[in-house]
Amino acid sequence: MLKSIFLFLAIFVAGQLSSWACTNILVSPGASKDGSAMIVYLNDGEWLQQLHKYPAADHADEEWLNVGSGKVKQVPHTYGRIGFQMNEKQVAIGETTFTGREELWNHDVFLKYWHLMELALDRAASAREAIQVMTSLVEEYGYGSEGESFSIADKHEAWILEMIGAGADQKGAVWVARKVPDGMISAHANHSRIGVFPLDDPENCLYSDNVISLAVEKGYYDPKSGEPFRFNDVYCPATPAILRYCESRVWSIFRRAAPSQNFSPDYNRGVQGAEPYPLFIKPDYKIGVAELAALVRDHYEGTPWDMTKGLEAGPYGSPNRDRPLTFQVEGDDCAWERPISNVNTAFSFISQSRAWLPDAIGGVMWYSPDDTFTNCYTPFYPAISQIPDAYAKGDQGKFSWESAWWAFNFVSNYINLKYSYMIQDVQPVQKRLEEKALAQQDSVEQAALSLYKTDQAKAIASLTDYCASTGNEVVKEWRELGQFLVMKYIDGYINDERGSGQTAGYPQEWYDRAVKDKPSLKNAVWDENAESKEPRSY
Repeated sequence: MLKSIFLFLAIFVAGQLSSWACTNILVSPGASKDGSAMIVYLNDGEWLQQLHKYPAADHADEEWLNVGSGKVKQVPHTYGRIGFQMNEKQVAIGETTFTGREELWNHDVFLKYWHLMELALDRAASAREAIQVMTSLVEEYGYGSEGESFSIADKHEAWILEMIGAGADQKGAVWVARKVPDGMISAHANHSRIGVFPLDDPENCLYSDNVISLAVEKGYYDPKSGEPFRFNDVYCPATPAILRYCESRVWSIFRRAAPSQNFSPDYNRGVQGAEPYPLFIKPDYKIGVAELAALVRDHYEGTPWDMTKGLEAGPYGSPNRDRPLTFQVEGDDCAWERPISNVNTAFSFISQSRAWLPDAIGGVMWYSPDDTFTNCYTPFYPAISQIPDAYAKGDQGKFSWESAWWAFNFVSNYINLKYSYMIQDVQPVQKRLEEKALAQQDSVEQAALSLYKTDQAKAIASLTDYCASTGNEVVKEWRELGQFLVMKYIDGYINDERGSGQTAGYPQEWYDRAVKDKPSLKNAVWDENAESKEPRSY
C-alpha cells in the first residue's frame, strides 16, 4: 500500500504540472438502462497513467501510512482496487477541480484531493462511507488542495461531494454532499455546481458544520441580505470566462441527454441574469455505457460553437486546439472553446455498480486512455488479479507500440493531418470493438456467475482472462489502425485499395478563404481565352 501511494503521487503530480480540467457525469440507478449506478470521469491532462491492481490487505495495529510528506493512521483492512478509480466493493470515484477562492487553499497541508480518492477506495464499501472517510480525514489531518467536486457512486447511489479549504491558517475544510435523486443525472466540469441545499435532509444531503459560518466569518455571505445561501456562489464565484470554459460542457451534456428541456446557452455564454443549470435533470432516455460514451464524445457539433467548423478548424475540420486556449487580439481577451472531448485527456472511465450481482462481477470499469472521441472503452473488473500489460506500462518520454496510451495517442494525433477523412476510418473500428464488448458482457458475466457459486477464485480468473484478451485485442487493433492510417494517408494523398495515391485537395471553402487572404494565389492571365493552369507533371 505504501508503494501504491508513492507511485500514484509521483505520476499524478507529474500530470498535474500539465493538467487543465476534467468532466464528470453521474447517473442514478433509476436513470440507467439496467439499474446500474454509473459515473463517467474524464481526467484531462497530458500524463500517462500506468493502470495497476492493488489487492485487498490486512494491516497491523498502530500501523501508519506515508502519504505525501505526512502520515495517516492505517485501518485494519483495505479493499482491493484498480488505480484510484474503483474498488472491489463497487465504489467508484471521479473528480473535477473548481479551484474557487484561492485564499482558502492551505498549501502546507500534505493531504491532497487525490490522496482522499485513494484512501476512500481503500476504506469505503459504499458512497456514504466514502464521504465519511474523506471528510473525517480532512477534519483530522487537514485539506491541502483547491476546491474539488467529487463524483462517488456505489451499487445503490450516486453522490456529488464538493469541498474547499477553510483558509491558509486552518487545516480543515468546508464541504457539502448531495445524493443524485433516483431517475436523475448530474454533471460537473471545473465549476462548483451545488447551490442551495437542504439543511434538514441527512438522507439526501450532508454538509460540514462550518459550511455557512465560515462564509459569514470571511465576509463571503451576509445572512441579513435575504439571499439564500448558495455554496457555489459563495465559494466559487463565477465570471463569464469561467462559465464559458466550464458550464458549456455541462450545458452540452444536458442538451443532449434531455433535448426536450431546451436548455439555453445563455448562462454558459455569460449573459447577465441568465438562469444557472439545475444540479439534477431527468434525461429523455435511459442511459447505459454506450449512451455515456456518446455524451462525452462532443465538440459542440451542431451548435453555433461547433469546433469542426470555421477557419480555426483548418481545411479538414479538426476540433482540436493547441493550448493555451486563451489569447489576445488587439487587446481583447479571447479563447478557443473548451470541449468535452479533449485531445489532452490522459484517460477516462465509465463505471457500472450493480446491486443484483456479487461485488466481484457487479463492479466494472470501462476504461481507455486518451481523447474520448478517438478512444475505445474496454471492460476491467476491479476483482481481477492483474491488468493487461499494455495498460500497465508506458513511459511518456519514450514512444512504444507496447503501451496502450501511446497507441491511442498516435492515432488521435496523426488524424489531425486530414481529420475529416481519417475520423471516418477510426470511428468504425471504435464502434465495432465497443459493440462487441458490450454484446459479450452478459454472457461473460453469466459464465462468471455460474463459477462464482462454487469457486470464486475460478470466477475471478475467468474475468481476469477475459479483460486481458479484450484489452490486448483493442490495443492490437489500434496499433494496426495507426499503421493503416500512415499507409493510406501519405504525402497529402489518399491511397486506394491498390496502393495508388489519389488526390483529395481541400474543400472549396478553404480555397475561397485562402485566395481572399492572399490574392497573389491567382495566376497571371495573358489571354482570357486560354487556360491558366499549371503543368500536370511533378
